[in-house]
Amino acid sequence: MKGQIRKSLSGFYYIQSEGQLYQTRARGNFRNRKITPLVGDQVIFESTNLTDGYLLEILPRKNELARPPVANVDQGIIITSLIEPDFSFQLLDRFLVMLEYRDIEPIIYLSKTDLVADTTLEEEIMGIYEKIGYKVLSLSNDQVTKKLQQLFPERLTVFMGQTGAGKSTLLNKILPELNLKTGEISTSLGRGRHTTRHVELLPIADGLVADTPGFGAIEFADIETTELPKQFPEFLEASINCRFRECSHVDEPNCAVKKEVAKGRISETRYTNYLQFLNEIKNRKPIYKRKR
Repeated sequence: MKGQIRKSLSGFYYIQSEGQLYQTRARGNFRNRKITPLVGDQVIFESTNLTDGYLLEILPRKNELARPPVANVDQGIIITSLIEPDFSFQLLDRFLVMLEYRDIEPIIYLSKTDLVADTTLEEEIMGIYEKIGYKVLSLSNDQVTKKLQQLFPERLTVFMGQTGAGKSTLLNKILPELNLKTGEISTSLGRGRHTTRHVELLPIADGLVADTPGFGAIEFADIETTELPKQFPEFLEASINCRFRECSHVDEPNCAVKKEVAKGRISETRYTNYLQFLNEIKNRKPIYKRKR
């Protein structure tokens, strides 16, 4: 039978197929082949009842995320707050690069805008990212719940963002019966406590949504220096006028991207973050796998 993994818990994989949810275990050969089934995977399985099935094969994935461990994601909604925790351009750009690299459509949601009287920062964020072509929603938008629900049908959506930014709160507004746990900000640390315990695909508005653990650090473990510029859409558009085909937009002469930054057409903040990410990738330590 063919189905989709909707939940993974304690070594069991819960597969949705033809309106039924089957509890299965993975065959031992997955471990031998170093393959880990992920929530969102399309799979082949066998089962004579709803509780004693076996996962046999994972069909090809179009993408996957390591954290959260989800496969075949269509879009990622980045929940980023203006305050408590404070907004970070760098963190938002890290999420955007991660999603772009995995061919996942990013959507930016600004939370806690009602707690900030001055709208300058909100307007700056929307001005920068809408110009690039990203969808940007905020709490001050009318009918934001309906706007989000219009994005869900026939798509697998991942909610992500810094801990305490309000992911579970937003999901509870969209579907109150979920009653997901929400955590308060830790005053001493300035960040939220982890409140989401496992990844599960939730059927919402004719689509599937994964509520995921919050986290404030993203490392570019698998992106190469030549690939990083391609994850900035505005760089990619401007680079057709660069002198060199594989321009890194750092020291090369006649770099169109640097010219656009100087003219204010590309955000200086985005360019500064790009340089930092590029430096991190250049200086990252190689990962050596232990021999068995």
